[in-house]
Amino acid sequence: MKEGKVLKDLEKRLEQLEYNQMLLLEMVNPEKYPFNMLIIRECISKQEVQELHKLCERLTEMYEEQKAQGLVIFTELLTLFAGQLNYKLDVVETVQALYRQNLHKALMKTFLDIIKKQ
Repeated sequence: MKEGKVLKDLEKRLEQLEYNQMLLLEMVNPEKYPFNMLIIRECISKQEVQELHKLCERLTEMYEEQKAQGLVIFTELLTLFAGQLNYKLDVVETVQALYRQNLHKALMKTFLDIIKKQ
């Protein structure tokens, strides 16, 4: 019986935390931290965020290498990004949020330019 009460209490506390998180999220300025807002809203874990940043770092290296070689079309990099992006995240929304929060700026700018042309 005591275990059931403990689990009920934990469940109530978790519900309260989720509610508080939702209220805090509404207080945050989405224009200043759109990527953070997206991560919280979509319940992306710390590990998943780290994986996303590693993906962006790898793609940025590829972007810089290709750019140095004189390439000007980077659609393949956007395709790689989309294919490896966490399934919980929308490609366009994620690119926009990263760009607006000044994360991986050059790569995201390139991706936005490609998206706008499509």
